[in-house]
Amino acid sequence: MPRADDPYGTDVLAEANKLKARAAWPPVAAVPGLIVQHRTTGHRGKVLCLEAGLVTIRGELGGERVFRLSPGAFQVDGRAVTLVAPRPASQPRGPTRTPSGSVAAPRQEVRAKVARGSRILVEGVHDASLIERVWGDDLRDAGVVVEPLHGIDDLASAVAAFGPDADNRLGVLVDHLVPGSKESRIVEAVRSPHVLVGGIPYVDIWQAVRPAAVGIAAWPSVPKGQPWKQGVCRALNVSDEHEMWRRVLAGCRSWTDLETPLVHAVESLLDFVIG
Repeated sequence: MPRADDPYGTDVLAEANKLKARAAWPPVAAVPGLIVQHRTTGHRGKVLCLEAGLVTIRGELGGERVFRLSPGAFQVDGRAVTLVAPRPASQPRGPTRTPSGSVAAPRQEVRAKVARGSRILVEGVHDASLIERVWGDDLRDAGVVVEPLHGIDDLASAVAAFGPDADNRLGVLVDHLVPGSKESRIVEAVRSPHVLVGGIPYVDIWQAVRPAAVGIAAWPSVPKGQPWKQGVCRALNVSDEHEMWRRVLAGCRSWTDLETPLVHAVESLLDFVIG
């Protein structure tokens, strides 16, 4: 008799039936953007990301749901399939490039380096993580450390405490550096030939990631007076800021996923602190 949790039973024919069923569920790589439908719930939408055996699907009318990568759990083009993680890209034979576009040094030539006295300061951990994502190889090759300030209200004090000089330069990346902004007034108080401030016009570093890389048509317009990140999550029907940040960071694979002002600002800061 078959068990309640095993409709096929445990005999030889049952095992054959299981194998036959699995053969009817061909594996399909769950690449971001793939349109799938969950067979049990009927939820249909595009794949956003995979993580720890789970796949996140954004519905056609908005909203996101997370499902397990169970055999035969999804349907693609009307056929039941088993979603699997995409295979990593094969290593090219010629010179490879880092996410920033720089030519990567051969692995045998990479050596740990002592950090320079020069630094790059950014507003928060998201800024630091995004820069590491794209320019991490360049930073390690040059021995430059990126440090989050957790806001720039005390930028002048942070600069004074660092004590920049000709051998210890300081680069600063500032969000929302536009004429008349609070940030522009704070930056005006920092005057030193050994400090370079690179500004981007976006309210938050999230906005410096191209919308297409995040799987949206455009960044939502958030009314003044409303916290920008909260407004974005609400407009995109995302549960919380942590989940939205995970999507933003996952969508940024190289400098081509970033808006030009951020690329120019970071490249200028790197050139400045390296000398």
